Amino acid sequence: MKLLLVAAALLALAAARPQARDGEAYIDEYSADNDGLGTYAFGFKTSNGIIRQENAILKNAGTEDEELEIRGTITWVDVDGKENSIVFVANKDGYQPQVSP
Repeated sequence: MKLLLVAAALLALAAARPQARDGEAYIDEYSADNDGLGTYAFGFKTSNGIIRQENAILKNAGTEDEELEIRGTITWVDVDGKENSIVFVANKDGYQPQVSP
C-alpha cells in the first residue's frame, strides 16, 4: 500500500512539473536574403516547434504589370501535440491561405 502511495505521489509530482511556455521559446535557426530589388527569402525555426518560411518574387519588373508574389508556410504544434500548418500566397489577388489541420 505504501508503495502505491509513493508511486501515486511521484506521478502527481511529474504531472505537476512546470511546462515550457511559448513566451520562453527561442530561435534555433534563422536565415534571410534580400536582393534589394523586391525579391527576398527568410525563415526561422523556434525551440517550441514553430517553423516559418517565406519568399517573394518580383514579377514583370519595371513594367505596368509589376507585381510582388509572396509564398510561405507556417507550421506549429498545438497544445494537444498535433501539427498544424498554413500555406499561403499573397499577390495581386490578395492573401490566399490554406489551413491544414
